[in-house]
Amino acid sequence: MWGAAGPRRGFQRRAFGGVAASRHGGQRPWPFLPAVTPAGPKTARLLGIDPGLRFTGWGVIEVTGNRLRHIADGVLSTTNEDRVPERLRALHDGLVALFRAYEPDEAAVEETYVNRNGTATLKLGYARGVALLAPALAGIPVFEYGAMMVKQAVVGTGAASKDQVEAMVRRLLPGATLKRADAADALGVAICHAHHRASRLAWGAGTRMA
Repeated sequence: MWGAAGPRRGFQRRAFGGVAASRHGGQRPWPFLPAVTPAGPKTARLLGIDPGLRFTGWGVIEVTGNRLRHIADGVLSTTNEDRVPERLRALHDGLVALFRAYEPDEAAVEETYVNRNGTATLKLGYARGVALLAPALAGIPVFEYGAMMVKQAVVGTGAASKDQVEAMVRRLLPGATLKRADAADALGVAICHAHHRASRLAWGAGTRMA
């Protein structure tokens, strides 16, 4: 479930208790990221979430300066046979297990889109609410990005197809398993957050220097 990289070991645990992960090799430069701040690159672990009541994709990456490294990805799933409250609890518990295993510094969640099926949109909203609340309760900063913003950050155009996003995710993050498209979307959200996070840090550094 956790992917090839495995959980972290040897780092300080958070209040909710988690094992820490080893950080070694496999980093890949990413030309979309702004230059690092004058203080030098600092490694951040980011969790991307693509919420859904049936399948919720997740992906964990590490960012050091302009380099990305794939840590793990996967999907949390629920069954239609269970009632919605039980499915939401399963989703919450699955996310908490991810926090404990990978100890992300920040989380990013894809925004909900509205389709013609009102019931499906409502259920997606339920899942997204859990995806936003669970990291917030764990003390993890949460950010939100729309689908077009994710595509723009990963591929370079907001009109990119899912196949184009998945292909670029594989290129930027060698070793990603991507068992379902939901996992690829979640890693795309994490990459998008890495881009915007780097921009904010670079802007903040420039403001302080000025």
